[in-house]
Amino acid sequence: MSQVLILGGGFAGVEAAIFLRKKDISVTLISDRDFFYIYPTSIWIPTGEATMKDVSVSLGELQKAHGFELVLDEVKEIHSKEKRVVCLGGEYTADYLVVALGSGKMKHAGSEHFLSICGKPEEAPKIKERIDALISRGGGKIAMGFGGNPKDPSNVRGGPAFEVIFNLHNRLKKLGIRDKFELTFFAPMEQPGARMGSQALKMMDVYFNKLKIQKRFGKKISRFEADGIVFEDESKLESDFTMFIPAGDGHPVFENSDLPLNESGFIQINDYCEVMHDYDIAPEQSSLFAIGDSAALDGPDWRAKQGHIAEVMARNTAFNIDAMIRGIEERKGYLEHINILCVMDSGDGAAFVYRNNHGGKMIPLPVVGHWMKKGWGWYCKNSKLGKIPRIPGM
Repeated sequence: MSQVLILGGGFAGVEAAIFLRKKDISVTLISDRDFFYIYPTSIWIPTGEATMKDVSVSLGELQKAHGFELVLDEVKEIHSKEKRVVCLGGEYTADYLVVALGSGKMKHAGSEHFLSICGKPEEAPKIKERIDALISRGGGKIAMGFGGNPKDPSNVRGGPAFEVIFNLHNRLKKLGIRDKFELTFFAPMEQPGARMGSQALKMMDVYFNKLKIQKRFGKKISRFEADGIVFEDESKLESDFTMFIPAGDGHPVFENSDLPLNESGFIQINDYCEVMHDYDIAPEQSSLFAIGDSAALDGPDWRAKQGHIAEVMARNTAFNIDAMIRGIEERKGYLEHINILCVMDSGDGAAFVYRNNHGGKMIPLPVVGHWMKKGWGWYCKNSKLGKIPRIPGM
C-alpha cells in the first residue's frame, strides 16, 4: 500500500489527511503541536468571547475519527528528492510527501514589543491579558495593524487585524468606556484592504470613521518600541499595547531543504500542487506536493492565501495522489478556485467579502453576520471530526 507523509497540522495538512483517508490511503501526519487551531475564530479570544479550547480541535480526536497515524514532532530538515524528513525525534520517509507547514513571518525590529493574532496560538490569550490590564487601568492607547511582503503580497493577513479592532471597539462600547480609549489602525500600504476591491475599500473607510478609529497608513515601519511604533520618517504612533500581524515569509525549515523556492522562500508548485523540481534532476517529481501557506501561490495580483484555498489545494492533492496510485491521468488544479472569501466580524455584526476576477463586493450583515461566523466555527470543528455531514466544497 502506498504511504503518504504530511507535514503540518493546520488547515491544509488536516484536510489532506482527511481526504486521503476517505480514499483508503495510508497517511502519517507530523505536527509540532497536538491540536488543530481554527485561526479565523481566534479573533474572539482577545475580547473574551472565545477560549483556546473553543477554537481548537485535538489532533488525537481527528486521528481516531479518520484513522491516520499521528506523530508529534518538529520538522528540522526536508530532503524532498529522497522524500525523507528529519525531525527532532527521528527520520521519516514515504512514497508521497505533502508539505503543509505554513509560513514563516517577516522580521521586524522590536518584535518583542507586539503580539499577533496570527502568530503562535498562545499569543491570543496574552492579547486579552494586555487589553484587560488597560481596561482595569481605566483606559489607554491601543494600536493594531498588519504588514506586507513586497516580494510576495499573497501571504498578507489583514482581515483578522480589522476584525480584532472592530470587536475591541464593540466590547469597549458595551462596557461604556469606549471614550477612554484611543484606537488606531496602522499599515505600511496606502490602501490596506485594497485587494478586497474598491467597494470594500470605501466601506472600510466608512467603518473607521463611524467607529472613530484613527488611521495611520502609507508609512513603512522602522521598528517597534515598548510604547509605540516608529515609522521610516521617525514619526511615532504612541501605544500602550500593540497588536501586529507580520506578512508571511518562507518557513525557516525550507532553508534546510532541497525544495525549489521563490525569492520570498515559498515552495514553487504547478496548478496541481506538485513541487516544481527539474524533471532531469528528479523524474519522480509528481510524488512531492506543497499546499497552503507553504506554497508560492500563482494568480492575479489581488490573490490572497486563505484557509478555504488551502483546503481546495489539499482536496485536489488527495484526488491527484489517488489518481496517480490508480494510474488515472485526470488531475485537479487550484487556480480556477482563486478568490477572496470571508465573513469579516465586528462583534455586533459582520460583512460578507468576496472577490474574484470580475471584481469585489462587501455586503453588510448586521447582527446575523456575527452568528453566521459563530455557526461556521461550530461547523468547522464538528464536520472535521465527522460528527456532522460535510457541506460539498467546504
